Amino acid sequence: MAEENGAGAAAPQVKMQVLAQFVRDLSFENMVAQKGLSGTEMQPEIQVGVNLDARQRPQANTYDVIAKFKVSSTNKANGDTLFLLELDYGGVFLVEGVPAEQLHPFLLIECPRLLFPFIRRIISDVTHDGGFPPLNIDNVDFLMLYRQEMARRAQLAAAQPEASA
Repeated sequence: MAEENGAGAAAPQVKMQVLAQFVRDLSFENMVAQKGLSGTEMQPEIQVGVNLDARQRPQANTYDVIAKFKVSSTNKANGDTLFLLELDYGGVFLVEGVPAEQLHPFLLIECPRLLFPFIRRIISDVTHDGGFPPLNIDNVDFLMLYRQEMARRAQLAAAQPEASA
């Protein structure tokens, strides 16, 4: 029956392999301990920012993908910063069989999905080791992030001709 369908014959076989994972940069600042902040009323509010970057390595079909997370916690009661965590976590990926027009979204959606569980664990460990309860960040919708970035770029490109006129 598969021969009659024929749909799978034309599609190239996609291959993705993680060759390496690494922490490129990690910073954690515990403002509570540094400044000696005290207060019985701590109502932490967490903000998580995510940026992604991908670039080709000199080897064929090999790419670096870096996920940059910035996590900050402020006290809702008075606005004091409780902690600031910045993590740049990377992966080296071998990607074959992805059409050129689909490579950019593939690198910025699928590759970070594979890295995310490791990023979540590092953030949890660092916040715990830094004197706070372990922070287990919510899942990140990398598809939504990609679409938002493409919309932002399109809006910026559309505004550029108006600015020069």
